[in-house]
Amino acid sequence: MRKKAIVQRVAETLGGPNVQAEVAVEAILATITEALRQGEPVILRRCGMWQVRATRARLGRNFKTGAAAAIPAQRVVRCGVSQTLPARGASRWQRGSHLRWAVQR
Repeated sequence: MRKKAIVQRVAETLGGPNVQAEVAVEAILATITEALRQGEPVILRRCGMWQVRATRARLGRNFKTGAAAAIPAQRVVRCGVSQTLPARGASRWQRGSHLRWAVQR
């Protein structure tokens, strides 16, 4: 689902125009983003949680050449799914699975 579809559903649920729904969705996303930038975990009950974790610097490999490549330490966002989300129809999610995104410093 894309953000545009979320905005439309919020507008339908609230019974207002898409412009107001888009402002609400943008405010929620901005709040989550800012909390993650400050290192705070974001927990949405019955949905999931996001938290920032630090990864250590490590040595990787260039797949084409096989040469060693240094991977710097960075902060990443880890996402966990709640136990009730799969029970509500999102069957492709598995408990304990995590998604990672790099966080801008």
